[in-house]
Amino acid sequence: QVQLVESGGGLVQPGGSLRLSCAASGFTFSSYVASWYRQAPGKERELVAGITNTGGRLNYADFVKGRFTISRDNDKNTVYLQMNSLKPEDTAVYFCNARTTVGGPLRNYWGQGTQVTVSS
Repeated sequence: QVQLVESGGGLVQPGGSLRLSCAASGFTFSSYVASWYRQAPGKERELVAGITNTGGRLNYADFVKGRFTISRDNDKNTVYLQMNSLKPEDTAVYFCNARTTVGGPLRNYWGQGTQVTVSS
């Protein structure tokens, strides 16, 4: 059974930090590009950061550059998002995504999301 399970969300004050984790199971995680997206109330889901299957290439949305860091540990089948200098506008549900076209058609998986609230 394919699963992506996010954890690490919560309430944090502006300027604080959180580390999100996404544990994958049921598929060959090391063959998948992994990404973090977020969705704030009333807004569309947007890409936050992505990392290639080997971790060799990273990309970030402009609004998190210099504050967030994406990483992965393929031995643990986990992708992380370290979030520093958090702002109230970072408040959203954060979703983990894994996708690949290696060896077949597109496979695209989502986690259930974890709430991040930045507020004083």
